[in-house]
Amino acid sequence: KVIAPIDDTPAQRAGLKSGDLLIRLDDKPVKGMSLNEAVNMMRGKPGSKIELTVVREGTDKPFKVVIERDIIRVASVKTKVLEPGYGYIRITHFQSRTGDDLTRAVDKLKKDAGGLKGVVLDLRNNPGGVLNAAVAVSDAFLEQGLIVYTAGRGEEAKMEFKAGPEDILSGAPMVVLVNGGSASASEIVAGALQDSKRALIMGEPT
Repeated sequence: KVIAPIDDTPAQRAGLKSGDLLIRLDDKPVKGMSLNEAVNMMRGKPGSKIELTVVREGTDKPFKVVIERDIIRVASVKTKVLEPGYGYIRITHFQSRTGDDLTRAVDKLKKDAGGLKGVVLDLRNNPGGVLNAAVAVSDAFLEQGLIVYTAGRGEEAKMEFKAGPEDILSGAPMVVLVNGGSASASEIVAGALQDSKRALIMGEPT
């Protein structure tokens, strides 16, 4: 099942959508395959192609999608000015460097927008990624409070991540966009900002 096609990848360019079910890879049914086996089949040389058979809610019957393989190079943070004073930040997935990329992107956005009075943070179709990146992104917009914790039977499973004192937006209002393709680290960020009453969450259930 496709959680979300990542921006600027062959899957997105081919039109795959959140919720799509892949039932065949070329002529082989995925039933009985492990996830690793399916992933290994889908990987291959850049420029080579694979035919996927897809089941999509709302369509009458399965259909085929041909994807041309490529080397995946994705910028995890993208920004644009919506209008003077208002910015848009898109995080496509959470990599180890996403927190640093976000700080640099917001600094540039402030200059381009002439300061920021409000921001839209877009986490739609973001399937997640590295936990520390989710903590770093949440911390960037929070001045205090608990971001996320883990709990388990053993002491080594118990961790807490708290926000430091600096908000890179200096309290400017935020709206966070989520949908059914927002998962894992995206939910941590959205939940932390919501719990701290730092942002308004809009969209669809994650």
